[in-house]
Amino acid sequence: MSRAVKIAVLDYGAANMVSIGKALTAVGADVVVAAEPTALADVDAIVVPGVGAAAPAMDHLREHGLLEPLRNWVRAGRPCLGICLGFQLFFDASDEADAETLGLLAGRTVGLIDAPTLPHIGWNTVEAVRPHPLFDGVADGTHFYFVHSFAPVPADESVVVARTTHGRPFVSAVAQGSLYGLQFHPEKSSEAGLQVLANFVGLVAAAAGAARSGAPAAEVA
Repeated sequence: MSRAVKIAVLDYGAANMVSIGKALTAVGADVVVAAEPTALADVDAIVVPGVGAAAPAMDHLREHGLLEPLRNWVRAGRPCLGICLGFQLFFDASDEADAETLGLLAGRTVGLIDAPTLPHIGWNTVEAVRPHPLFDGVADGTHFYFVHSFAPVPADESVVVARTTHGRPFVSAVAQGSLYGLQFHPEKSSEAGLQVLANFVGLVAAAAGAARSGAPAAEVA
C-alpha cells in the first residue's frame, strides 16, 4: 500500500494554519507544520497558506531560515501551492508596503482596480482561462471564497489558469510546472475547494511516485 503524501504547511507567523491543515488531511494528505527548515525533511510538497501581510511574512521567513529553502524547493521543480497571501509572495514584489517578495514568478502584486468594495470578501466565480488538472472535476464558473485587497499581475500570461472579476478581472489561479497559486481559499470553499486540494494532492502523489521510481514526472504548465 502506498503511503500518504506528506505536505508541509509553512508557518510564517500569521497564516490560517488550522483550517488548511484539516482540509489537506481530509483529502488524504499527511500534514506537518513547518516553522523551521528541519521540518521540510522528507516532505513531498509545501503549501504556503494565506492570511497576513507581505512584508511581515517575508521578514518571518527570513528570520526563521525558511526563505532560501523555499526558493530552492521551487527552483528544483518540487510541488508547491500558494494560497492568497502565499500565492502573492511568489512574485517579485507587492504594492502592499512596497515589499520585495520571493521572485519565483515574474510580476507584481497590486491593489484590486475599480473594486466596488475592499477588501474583496465572500464568494465569487472562478473563470477558466485554460484547462488544468488542478481544477479537474470543478465546473467552470464555480464559486470560491475570497478575502483580499491585492492580486498578482504575472509578467507571463501563459501561467494564468483562471480569472475572477471584482471591479476589473484579476488573476485567481496560476500554474507553472509544479508551482501552483490560488487567490481564493480552497480550505474555506466547501466541496469545490476540497476537490481542488484533492487534485493538488493527486499531482503531488504522481510527482512523488515518479521521483521514487527515478522516472521524470509529467510536468503540467
